[in-house]
Parts: sequence; C-alpha cells; structure tokens
Amino acid sequence: MASVAHGCRAATLYWGRFVLRCAAALCLASPPATGETGRVVGYYPAWGIYDRGFEIADLPGEKLTHVNYAFANLVGGQCMLGDPWADVERHLPADPWSGPGSDAPYFGNFHQLDLLQALHPELQTLISVGGWTWSGNFSDAALTPASRALFATSCADFMEAYSFDGIDIDWEYPGGGGLASNTTRPEDAENFTLLLQAVRTELDARGVQNGRHYLLTIAAPAGAAKIANLEVEQIHSVLDFINVMTYDFNGSWSPISNFNAPLYSSPGDPTTTPGTNVDETMQNYLGRGVPADKLVLGVPFYGRAVQGVANVNGGLFQSFTGTPMGTWDDASSGATGMFDYADIAANYLGQPGIDAYRDTDSGVPWLHDPSSGFFLSYDDPPSLALKKEYVLANALGGVMIWEMSADLDNQLLDVLIVGTPPPSVPALSPGALAVLAALLGATALHRRRFR
Repeated sequence: MASVAHGCRAATLYWGRFVLRCAAALCLASPPATGETGRVVGYYPAWGIYDRGFEIADLPGEKLTHVNYAFANLVGGQCMLGDPWADVERHLPADPWSGPGSDAPYFGNFHQLDLLQALHPELQTLISVGGWTWSGNFSDAALTPASRALFATSCADFMEAYSFDGIDIDWEYPGGGGLASNTTRPEDAENFTLLLQAVRTELDARGVQNGRHYLLTIAAPAGAAKIANLEVEQIHSVLDFINVMTYDFNGSWSPISNFNAPLYSSPGDPTTTPGTNVDETMQNYLGRGVPADKLVLGVPFYGRAVQGVANVNGGLFQSFTGTPMGTWDDASSGATGMFDYADIAANYLGQPGIDAYRDTDSGVPWLHDPSSGFFLSYDDPPSLALKKEYVLANALGGVMIWEMSADLDNQLLDVLIVGTPPPSVPALSPGALAVLAALLGATALHRRRFR
C-alpha cells in the first residue's frame, strides 16, 4: 500500500511539473530564467525526536540555508533550554559515554546540529525563542532597559554556548492575539522595537569580538490586525530578515470551512477580511517599507481540518460542527485538526470517498469527504510552486518552512529549492493565477475534482 501511494504521489508531482511547463510556454513570450528563491529556512521542532522519530540527521542540510531550532523558553526574562533532555542531554548511539569525545560540552539535538553543520559548512543555525506556547513572558522581558539588557545578554550567551549563528525571536504576539494567559501591554509594540534593538546591539558587540556577524530574525505575524501591533518601519533595519508566518489564516476557530494558507483571496469567501491571505500580508509589509529581500514567505508543510461539513460547494465555505484528531493529536493535546503533509499524501489523497479540489482564485487545494463531513485545507507541490514563483516575481528574500518533520520524503521541499522546482511561470496576479489554475485542471466554474 505504501509503495503504491508513493508511486501515485510521484506521478502527481511529475504531472504538476508538466502542467507548469505548459503554463510557462503559453503565458510567457519570453520565459524568465529559473532563479534562486534565496533563503530556504526550515524550522526543526525539538519534539520531532519523540513520536515523529525525526532526527536532526534527517534534515536535508544540502537543501536548506538556515535551520531554526524551536524552541528556547523564556523564564525569568532569560533564554533557557526548552527541553534539556532533547536539547543537550540525550546520547544518540554514536555519542560516546567515555573515551574520546565523551567530554563534549553538550550532546542531544544541539550536538547533532553541530555535526550537521560540519557536513554542510554553509548551513546556518538559529535558536528560536518563544513560540506559541512560550510567548507569555515577552512583554515583561521587553518592559524596561534593564529587562531588555538581561534578555539580550542571556540570549546571546545561550547562542554562543550552543554554537548557534543567530537568534530568531518568535513572540506570538506583541499586543495580544496569542494565548489568553500571555501577559500583554498597550506599549508592547514600542517595547518590542526596543527589545530587538538591544539584542542587535549585543550581537554586534559580540560579532566584533569574534570577527563575525550574528543573525537576528523574527517570526512575524500575518493578518493586518497583528501587523498593526508592530513598528514595522523601525524594526526591519535591525533584522537580517523577517520570517512571515503566512499560514493559519483559518482553522477550527473560524466560522466556516476555509483555507489555511491561500495565496490570494477567493471571491466566493463570505468572510474574507483584509490581510487574510499571503499576497495581502506580504504587500502590507512591503508597503510599510520593508525591503523585499528581507521578507521570507512562510509556507506550511501541514494542513488544517474541520468536520461535520455539509456536501455543498465541495465542503468549502460551509459551517462545521467540530475538529478532527490530527496526525499527532492525543488525549493531552486534544483535537487540533492539524495534519502533516506526509500523512495527507499517504492516507488521504486519492482515497475512496475523499474528493479533491483546487481553488483557482486562492491557488490552494482542499479535500472533502461528503459522507463523513471531513474537510481539509493544505498545500501541495503545485500550490507551493505558485508560492515559489510569487517569491521570485516579487524579489522576496526566500521561503520559510513550518516545519521540517511533516514532509518526510521532501516532496514539498524539492519544489521550493534550486534545481528541482518547476520552471518559472508569470508574475502571479490573480488573472495569471487563474490561467495557470485552468491548466491545472479547473473548469469554467473555477474548481473541480482532480482525482
């Protein structure tokens, strides 16, 4: 069964590349040369070693420019190990307990990152601080000059102690919008700017001492309301680049079944609000003065599902009754409705009773099981090819992936990197996207089953 499923997925990827070649030939009088997407930033989750069994050694270091390790915690205003056993204590079979090498300063995932960099010297690693679960103390850390200095010093110490090349701040989110338990203040926006300036100053000072440059990046929000809580015009100058989290636009919290990461808005969406798609988000940052080459477009290697969706409009833009258990959900996590792409490809695509669709306006696919009411929005090779071309057309600084363990055979990653993606297609305005989507199998009604 697995080999058959893998063969079908390979055939689908080949078909998608063929269609994109046709699109380039039909839509371009003079096709642009295939270019690099720039940075390819992959987040590695510390918890990948557990149920997923995904090790640092499984990362395709030759295909990435940066690995962001998720996450360090923020405790008492200082950067701390998030999972000490996974991060620095665990011994893998090749790690010695005695004799040569046993006196290494740390083991665990951080040691494995060192080994990965030894194999791929151009690869850079960053420690990501915070994340959705551990953003509750950022407002306090950013509050005063003393608290900002403590944060900057402790995070720089952490970075140097564990041989990272930089720091990625993942505050979700200044001013609110994260967990209800997070501390937030009206002055978070201003204080976040000051916090980043303090970290930049500390990293620059250490860079002078060590004869090198240390990276400072952030994971930045999508959606107009959250972006409004950042002093975008001021922070970009202190950052090397900005990883924009252009996903989670919709999910189990939404009023209707909708797209997780649409490239453009869909005219049929009755709830569309400004900024709830990739294009409007990136144009928001560009409009506020961020240089294009500092903006890194985030892509999800997962989908989001809801259940109890009626068999109307292929299940799209319909009310729903609940959230299914996702790929890694259990009793402790509850039902998140998050599905890894590897799971989607192996167990949902092409399965009897599950209808597959593609929206020509938004550029992304979805699945619907009319008998059970299961609805799943996700990204696949063709939709990521469109996003890659969007990066190229807008001269953006690259792509960021959340997260690497969800694409076990690199089917999605290979679309994004140099040498393996489909040839270039036109700058993807909604009109050009509609032309390409028509070649991907759409009808005049803008969507159809493609399985």
